[in-house]
Amino acid sequence: MRWDAGRSRMEAVWLCLFAVLAAQAMAAEKKYGPGVSDTEIRIGNTSPYSGPASAFSMVARTEEAYFRKINAEGGINGRRIVFLSYDDAYSPPKTVEQTRRLVESDEVLMVFNALGTAANSAVQKYLNARKVPQLFVSSGAGKWNDPQNFPWTMGFTPSYETEGFIYARYVLRERPAARIAILFQNDDFGKDYLKGIRRGLGDKAAMIVAEEGFDVSEPTIDSHLVKLKATGADVLFDIATPKFAAQAIKKVSELGWKPLHLLSYVSASIGSVIKPVGFENAQGLISAAYFKDPNDPAWKDDAGLKALNGFLDGHFPGVDRGDTLIVNGYNTAQALVYLLKQCGDDLTRENVMRQASHLKDVELDMLLPGIRLNTSPRDFAPVKQWQLMRFEGTTWHLFGDLMSGEAKN
Repeated sequence: MRWDAGRSRMEAVWLCLFAVLAAQAMAAEKKYGPGVSDTEIRIGNTSPYSGPASAFSMVARTEEAYFRKINAEGGINGRRIVFLSYDDAYSPPKTVEQTRRLVESDEVLMVFNALGTAANSAVQKYLNARKVPQLFVSSGAGKWNDPQNFPWTMGFTPSYETEGFIYARYVLRERPAARIAILFQNDDFGKDYLKGIRRGLGDKAAMIVAEEGFDVSEPTIDSHLVKLKATGADVLFDIATPKFAAQAIKKVSELGWKPLHLLSYVSASIGSVIKPVGFENAQGLISAAYFKDPNDPAWKDDAGLKALNGFLDGHFPGVDRGDTLIVNGYNTAQALVYLLKQCGDDLTRENVMRQASHLKDVELDMLLPGIRLNTSPRDFAPVKQWQLMRFEGTTWHLFGDLMSGEAKN
């Protein structure tokens, strides 16, 4: 009996020792960066909840709702996502202020899907100097794909330049003798499109008969459109954010001008742009997409759309489902959740970027068939393809094949 009691005591000692060593091993396997603990992951964001681009706040609002869904389902490996999203009013100085708050006061793991070319440009050097991931930037500027100089910055959407390129190729095919007028937002956003349009036109760039730049501080762009119409142009490139794109669609109709009207995808939302100005004024518009439009009857039986609608029913009821900016937020939030799961218990800023730069054929519910997320340490552009679409009736209709911004020899 004494031998049994001694053995029992030894077994208890060994069990305790084993438990301590196991706990230490588990703790050693966990690596946390700022904003991460056993219970939460703090994610930062800036968005224009006010100001001239406030329509875009739907993206962040959708992301916040999606993260609530994830938290209700148990979070990321048991960790709750804390989404801190601040208003920058589409003003770069305000973006700088709010980003510093996120990094230095809130100590977030990353800044995720912050919106706007100028806004993100204002904080890119700061975030890279601090080695804070500037992940899935909500802007199609080509500068987000520069891992050699900015290894902590990664975009998400196909670039504005590639979009401009495919529009130019379409015009060359459909209107080879066109007179082209260009309305563009006079900042990096608009200039990237101009670069792509000119590259797409190549030695036919003389088809451009007029360019009118405008500033987002202008209350209206009507005078610019009057000037462009006066040139006799029969093709209009409309490179504007939602507020000004809506003004342009309406004014073109009021002027009785009937050009082939190409609209940047950032303003192709039916809910926030087209419906308010009247479907009758948008007939024949050409734009592009890389995701499924929930308003298109072609997707009514699609499993991805059913998943989106299930999410909206449970976590974002009452939202205007005609607003395709919802899909932007849904796609990027879904991509981030995938990425965080890939990180496992190594939730450091370094591993976030390591995983982000090794995405391989990642499918999301609402990407168009054939489009998947792919990156490498030398390629920080997760999505690279577009498909053209035309507005007819009350919705967009896709046509043609998937296109990239590369010229074919």
